[in-house]
Parts: sequence; C-alpha cells; structure tokens
Amino acid sequence: MPKRRILSLWFPRLGAERLVRAARGLHAGPLAVVAEQSNMQIVTSLNAEAQAAGLRVGQPVRDAHAMCASLITRPRNAPAEAAFLTALRRWAGKFSPWVAEEAPDGLIVDLSGCAHLFGGEETLLSVLETDCADMGLSVQMGIADTLGAAWALARYAGQEATSDRNGDAINQEARATRARASKRRHWTRGGAAPQVMALGGGARIAAPGQAYGALSPLPIAALRLDDQTVAQLNRLGLRRIGDLLGQPRASLVRRFGRGLVLRLDQAMGSAPEPVSPARPPHHFAVRMTLPNPIGLVEDVMAAVDRILPTLCTKLEEKGRGARTLRLEAHRADQAAEIIEIGLARPTYDKNRIRPLLEMKVDKIDAGYGIDLLRLEAIQTEPIHARTIAGHAEARRVACNRLEGNTAVDDLTAKLGARVGLDAITRRHPAASHIPEKTAQTLAAAWSEPARDWPAPPRPRPLQMWQPEPVMAPETPNVPCTFRWRGRDWQLAQATGPERIAPEWWLDDPNWRSGVRDYWVVVTEQGERLWLFYGHGGTMSAGWFCQGQFC
Repeated sequence: MPKRRILSLWFPRLGAERLVRAARGLHAGPLAVVAEQSNMQIVTSLNAEAQAAGLRVGQPVRDAHAMCASLITRPRNAPAEAAFLTALRRWAGKFSPWVAEEAPDGLIVDLSGCAHLFGGEETLLSVLETDCADMGLSVQMGIADTLGAAWALARYAGQEATSDRNGDAINQEARATRARASKRRHWTRGGAAPQVMALGGGARIAAPGQAYGALSPLPIAALRLDDQTVAQLNRLGLRRIGDLLGQPRASLVRRFGRGLVLRLDQAMGSAPEPVSPARPPHHFAVRMTLPNPIGLVEDVMAAVDRILPTLCTKLEEKGRGARTLRLEAHRADQAAEIIEIGLARPTYDKNRIRPLLEMKVDKIDAGYGIDLLRLEAIQTEPIHARTIAGHAEARRVACNRLEGNTAVDDLTAKLGARVGLDAITRRHPAASHIPEKTAQTLAAAWSEPARDWPAPPRPRPLQMWQPEPVMAPETPNVPCTFRWRGRDWQLAQATGPERIAPEWWLDDPNWRSGVRDYWVVVTEQGERLWLFYGHGGTMSAGWFCQGQFC
C-alpha cells in the first residue's frame, strides 16, 4: 500500500480573482473585495496590484483607500465564492478522486498512489501552477504525509518566525513597563525574538517521513491555531513549531487546552485526520437513440414507455423520488425540443409520471423527425418512511397505500401541468390568536393536507376582510344605530364581547387600534355582522366592521 500523501491548495486571492474572471479582466488596477464585520467595512480579498500597493486582508476599507487612492472595491458574494470553490474541486478531480473543499479558499487532495501518473510530485506541482495560471488564479501548494503538514507548507513555507511584540511597539506594553521598554534587549525579557529562516529555501514538498524537519522552522500559526493562542505562545518565546515540539505535553495541555496538542499531533501524524471528499451529486437520466426519425405522438410515447421504467428503477434504488422531469427530443436537424413536468409529491411510480408526460408531448415540434429522446429527473427528493402515531392513523395510511389513493396528488400534478404548481394552494392552520392570522396559504404541491383544524374559542365569520370604519359613538357600548358602507343600520341583537389583544412583540399596522372587543351584531335588516371596538393605541378609538356571518 502506498504511503499517504496529501496535497494542500491555497488560493490567497480567490475572491478578487473570481471577480476578474467574471468581468473578463475588466478590473484594471488595484482591486479589493470588502465585507461588513462588526459594523465596519473590512477587506477580505485583494488582487496582486493591491497587495503590491501595501494593502492587506483584514484592513479597514477607509485605511485601504487612504493608502491607495485608485483602489476599486466590490462587495463580497460569499455564495458565489463557495460555488467557484466547488468548481475548482471538480477541476482538481483530474489529479485524484479524493478531493475535499477547505472553505473559504482552499482544497485538500489525497495524492496517495496518484502522483506517479503525472511524473512525480515536482512535475505535478508544475502542472498545477500551469493550470492555475491559465485560469488566472494565484495558488500556493504543499505536499506532506499529513493534512496539517501540507496545510502549513502551502501557507507558511519560506516565512520567517517573527514576534508580534517588540521593544519598538511601546503601545503594546502596560503603562508601568513602557518607560523600561527601551532598555530591554534579550528576547526572554520581552525583546525581539531570534529571526529564523525556513530551511531548504521554503520547500513546498516534505519528503515521506520528514514532517518534523519540514515543520520545525515554520511559525506557530502554521498549526492552524487561533490568534489568541499564537499571541500567548509568542509571549513565552515559542515562535517556531520546533520550539513547541520540545515542551512537556502536560504543561501545554494545562495552559492552552487539548486543542494545541491535537493540532500538533495531527501535523506530525500521531493523530488521524481524514480527508472527507464531497459526495457526488445525484444524477438520474436515461436516453434512447432511434434507428429512424419519428414524428407521431404515439411513437414518442412508445419510446417513453421504454425509458421511463429504467429511470424509475434508478430512483427507487437510491430511495429518491422525482419532483421535476425534463424530456428532451433531439431532432434530425440538430435542434431540440424540451418539455418539463412537475409533480405534487416526489415519486418513482411510472404510472403517475406517464400521464403528465402524455399531456405535454403534443407540444413537441417534431420537424424533420426525432432521432434521440432523453429523460432526466432534474429535481429529486428523498422518500423517507413515515412514522405514524396511533393505530387508527397507521391503519388509514396503510389502507391508502394498498389502495393507491393518490387522486388528490395526481389531480394537483395535472392542474399544475396546465397552470403551474405554484398557482395551486391550500389553507393550513396557524398558531395565532389573531383572527386573520389563524390560517396560512401554502403551495399544495409542497405541503400536506390539513386534517385537524383547531376550533376557535368563539364563532368566526365566513367572510372576513380588513377592518372598515363604522360611524358610531366612540363608547365601548354597542350602538343602537350605526352607519356602515353608506347605509344606516339598526341594532336588533348583540352577543359579546370577546376581547383580543394585539401581538405586543410585533408592530402590525392593522392592530395599532389597540385592544379590541368583538361583538356579533344582528341588525333589523337581517344582516349578521362582526363588529369590534378598538380601545385606541397609536390610533384613535372607534368602531370597525371586519366580517359577516352567512
């Protein structure tokens, strides 16, 4: 078995160079990608021109503009950068089948048994540099026996181990020691630490079994530690990884926790750190090449009957159901006709999919004939076994499954093929004591039918609308006569009140009238109305009508 070899790829200018690629190189001059952190605009990525101007990542944007007047800034698009990194992961798959993303700007490649296919590790790095240069990307690489060592070489090979505190930085010292800062010379007393150069001129490849020698001259930060731990170690005079390897492990754990020792063991290979590649996306598609072009609907459906069972079998083996399917009909004149269907429930049942395809096949223009059909499930969802509570519910679900009671879902899918699935909705109960918020509208294709509606504490009107003002005395007592919608009404009977308070945690404009007292009012004209008296909040008190009983 070949010895494990790990390649770490770091793209230090990923965000800026992605924008340059998207703009076809239109960004000439210094470019910075900025994001908001702690109510401040911070630089997150720079191109080569901006770094040459002295700018750095993590710098406030106002300081960057002060240093470089011609700086161009663009807001950061984190999802787009993640998608670009995923595209780079697919590209790196040609070097090894075991590639993992290391957000936000790195890749980890397991090269075990793969480097010799490219002429060795040195040649492989040359190929990587050439490919990245062709794509307009800057890259730093490192190869070692462990993930931690490869990560350290990719980012810190050739860097000096320096101190973040020295005698010149007077503002870093406490007030009582600032006066004596200029007298300190030895690094053990707070002065500058010894300058250590990386061995081998910053070699990017650590030979098998040589992780100790390759990592010893690198800074402590190469162990993937947080900034606070690195600063504490520097104050103790531990600048390099080699200085840390000779320290008692028990003392390090007591002072810095187990995380420091774990990172050290992972870099040296004493603790395992696997490379977890991304799972390949599901892909379900079948096609059929026809010996002679066809043009009749019956012939197209006969071909669909041949390929649809194969697609459904693939879906069933993976435990997934199709939500959206696309049928491509490639014609003899190199043109293609495409139709799509959507289902109300994910399924791999061919008997439920075929009628929907048949409804849209007549929209295909065969032209000079169709010589290839391709059917693809472009959107799938997992089909899980449902946990049923109670014997009665379990019996009902089992009977529906045995009898194949999918009429509602099939009807929703057929209507959706005509008007669109988003246009078909259903009502669901909602957890709110506000009358107009006790129900919510959901898409029928992406929701379950509501079976048990909670009973309201008082009867609710069949018709309900936004509150309309009623001309009546501004008193809590039910008026004997009132004017509403341009008519005068006389009171015959009133039932109530039902007091409902607004949701104090929300600023609802419709409830700025404060606490409401609802009354069921029967008029002498025979109308049964739903009136309420608003006691006044940010609005004046008064009477309103919100619904009508039938």
